[in-house]
Amino acid sequence: MNSTSFWRKSLLILGIFLLGVTSALAADWPRQITDSHGTHTLESKPLRIVSTSVTLTGSLLAIDAPVIASGATAPNNRFSDNQGFLRQWSDVAKKRLVARLYIGEPSAEAVAAQMPDLILVSATGGDSALALYDQFSAIAPTLIINYDDKSWQQLLTLLGTMTGQEKQAAARIAEFDQQLARVKQQMKLPPQPVSALVYTAAARSANLWTAGSAQGKLLQQLGFTLATLPAGLQTSQSQGKRHDIIQLGGENLAAGLNGQSLFLFAGDQKDVDAVYANPLLAHLPAVQNKRVWALGTETFRLDYYSAMLVLQRLSAQFN
Repeated sequence: MNSTSFWRKSLLILGIFLLGVTSALAADWPRQITDSHGTHTLESKPLRIVSTSVTLTGSLLAIDAPVIASGATAPNNRFSDNQGFLRQWSDVAKKRLVARLYIGEPSAEAVAAQMPDLILVSATGGDSALALYDQFSAIAPTLIINYDDKSWQQLLTLLGTMTGQEKQAAARIAEFDQQLARVKQQMKLPPQPVSALVYTAAARSANLWTAGSAQGKLLQQLGFTLATLPAGLQTSQSQGKRHDIIQLGGENLAAGLNGQSLFLFAGDQKDVDAVYANPLLAHLPAVQNKRVWALGTETFRLDYYSAMLVLQRLSAQFN
């Protein structure tokens, strides 16, 4: 066989292979995705995803989904970088050139300018742009995602299905599970049950994470038991339609923080010191026995990146 025939045959084989790969990928699409607004058909795998929710963006980055732009929160604070992206994944967003859509107030014009082929909107929370759903739907297929009743793993799996990144989602979860098993085996748990919360020192208030929250689910995976609230507090202090937090303030603050140990998400040592300094909490067993721990300012929103940070900090604290 001369060299010309060899290369022709090689190119033919390569072409057949690539055709097979393309056919295999195409066979997974179109897909039907159901959300609170019905069933939607995605004709092909999205290549330009816009996330209007800063909470969802971290999970999209973790599974290597092609997110090109994201909504943002207030910039330059202990939770976010100078763009308003969350610190646990801001470096990843910079490397992938993720554009900032807007800060706070959603903008359909900013979304349209990115020419997306898929738009993702959170159903609840401060980063929800649900009010602009009709405008978004006129731009590109728009899916609504409820993250307040899911673990970050469940959210990752859902996003994997929506974006065709199932294998990447499964791989990330497997990595985390392996690390969790190692930490759980070595960790010595503090007195149980525990209360998990975000503490606001200035207002002397707290958002308590429920068993249905991503934070609560993570602690339970590690073997922690979440404290049960006194009767009546949960129904009277729920925040809007959210399932993951319960607002505590005033007289209910001390009553609601009834765990033998307290874990402060989205907090650092300053927040621990503020809890100890609050005279209304001085009688709590967790305060009296110095069993209040901060899990880092990056943990307000749990995704693959911040969940791994939680494991690192718990492992260091309770090894």
